[in-house]
Amino acid sequence: IAVTALTTLFMGVAAAYAAEPAKIATIDGNKVYTDANGMTLYTFDRDSAGKSSCDGDCAVRWPPFKAEAGAAPEGDWTIVERSDGTMMWAYDGKPLYTYDGDKKAGDVTGDGVGGVWHLAKAE
Repeated sequence: IAVTALTTLFMGVAAAYAAEPAKIATIDGNKVYTDANGMTLYTFDRDSAGKSSCDGDCAVRWPPFKAEAGAAPEGDWTIVERSDGTMMWAYDGKPLYTYDGDKKAGDVTGDGVGGVWHLAKAE
């Protein structure tokens, strides 16, 4: 019985880490990625593939979509190490962020900010 319980626990944990870290939502006719709470995810034009350029005050306004300890990359989902040593998710090499101006799930007030922030579209 103990072996069965441990196997079930392991399989559940493995399935949790194998799943995509984000959800897909349709907002204003766009299929976009959101975090587990439905908050819209964004990309930043000043980032380079696999590297975040949003630190300090930028990261306060645009919180990184953090990767939890033990998270593993899969397919187009990768993990980027930030300059402060924390880890964040990236999709197709683009680090992902939420926006502090979005107050509820489905808000997209960060899209187009400064001409450099864009919805993380699920295509």
